[in-house]
Amino acid sequence: MTLPTPLESFDAPSGRTVYLKREDVHELGAFKWRGALPTVEAYRNRGASAVVTASTGNHGAAVAWSGRRVGLDAIVYAPEGASRAKLELIAAQGAEVRLTGHDLDAAKEEGVRFAAKSAAPFFEDGAEQTQYDGYSWIADEVLGQMGTPPSTLLVPVGNGALICGIGQGLQRRAATTLLVGVAAKEAPVMADSYRARRPVGSGRMATFADGLAVRVAIPAAVERVNAVVNRMLVVSERAMARAIGDYAKAGIRAEGAAAAALAALPQLDHVPGDIVLLVTGRNIDEELYRRALDDPESFPD
Repeated sequence: MTLPTPLESFDAPSGRTVYLKREDVHELGAFKWRGALPTVEAYRNRGASAVVTASTGNHGAAVAWSGRRVGLDAIVYAPEGASRAKLELIAAQGAEVRLTGHDLDAAKEEGVRFAAKSAAPFFEDGAEQTQYDGYSWIADEVLGQMGTPPSTLLVPVGNGALICGIGQGLQRRAATTLLVGVAAKEAPVMADSYRARRPVGSGRMATFADGLAVRVAIPAAVERVNAVVNRMLVVSERAMARAIGDYAKAGIRAEGAAAAALAALPQLDHVPGDIVLLVTGRNIDEELYRRALDDPESFPD
């Protein structure tokens, strides 16, 4: 792997030039390895021989990839409707994949039960300090690449770990940068929790952006989000589909979550200065990708 990942200028559809932090160029096609590798290594150092987790895809692939590097077996619980491309990526990294439940939180419940019976650590995505520390490297890289802090950094929000880690890095070195989270309108639990300043329930989780598809908020992540995030925006499925198409015109294959920051950019037209968008990953099923390119209006607004 080559670090830092690229920071590139990009002409947005509105005509504004912004910067893209390209986490999608990693061999796994997503940012998740940054938090998974130090966490899995810590489990190994505490004597574990295997690690159990739950994932819709990118996190599971990163755990499996990390396990191969430090000598731990990986067992990944995934919902039955998970992305085929991401499930294949997890399996290609050597993990045992177990499909169960209708969504991530149901799969997580099964994984936690199995881990307790097998005495293996359960790696809950978003619950380990080592993840936050790993994600803070992204902020350090952006600041090093730009020379001066950007005015604004837009980060997609699933369980909140990524934006919290980046916020941790910004608070250390660039506290004046506006940190903006972007959640899916059809998976609003973190946005709702941010506004309530506490974990709240949500009965809606119907986004095609599986990296944002969270139904149950992690209390520790909500507390951290409220401490470091300046604004939280939501975007529709149609806006993300259109953004996938806008990226494709520039030769960038973006999954739904990765397109969320670009989809939210029109909501920040009034914000001056340099803006950085985080492109979190490229792992999207081909059928879904073609639909986003060919018929973005078929997605709900």
